[in-house]
Amino acid sequence: MDLGLAGHRALVTGAGKGIGRGTVQALHAVGAQVVAVSRTEADLDSLVRECPGVEPVCVDLGDWEATERALEGVGPVDLLVNNAGVALLQPFLEVTKEACDISFDVNLRAVIQVSQIVARGLIARGAPGSIVNVSSQASQRALTNHSVYSSTKSALDMLTKGMALELGPHKIRVNAVNPTVVMTPMGQANWSDPQKAKTMLDRIPLGRFAEVENVVDTILFLLSDRSSMITGATVPLDGGFLAT
Repeated sequence: MDLGLAGHRALVTGAGKGIGRGTVQALHAVGAQVVAVSRTEADLDSLVRECPGVEPVCVDLGDWEATERALEGVGPVDLLVNNAGVALLQPFLEVTKEACDISFDVNLRAVIQVSQIVARGLIARGAPGSIVNVSSQASQRALTNHSVYSSTKSALDMLTKGMALELGPHKIRVNAVNPTVVMTPMGQANWSDPQKAKTMLDRIPLGRFAEVENVVDTILFLLSDRSSMITGATVPLDGGFLAT
């Protein structure tokens, strides 16, 4: 199915690995122009070799001023995927200020900042657009050691709805995807313990974790005009976890 994304210009954060990298690869494959944002230069270098024409931007999105400088001249962007995120898992009684600051800076504040930059450009051009925020099933279910991470993702879900409400009149749609554990490097690191994985898998009716392409396929659909009547949604990609 042709999603009509060819020729559009997309910006993807957290583009170096996992869901972000898979999204860049998929957008490049369908003929979109892609700006890839990552804090890791080596990841961007290998991505550009793999997908010639991708525009790399190396910046730590946890740094507001550096992000402003890096993206101020980014040019017109039609599609945005806010994928950059961190998962600093700690028992509640051991949560540190540093973990709170980093988690909220990257998982929430950076989404606000990057989305403002893109949305202001769209409005100035009078152009429609689509934004997809990568959230998590952890936004809607409590998980051990996830108190801070879950809080950032719950906030991201409500931010998505608020953005959809305010940007809708400008023909900018905003949605979130809420995957279960995805077999990215971060997912593998946090769920490599078989016993820990079993406790989660036992709560997923389909009995498996998600693969990167499961998430990427949904992101591309939400970016495209095939989903033109969908905004403010949080789309579970969880094998039925939230149904239990």
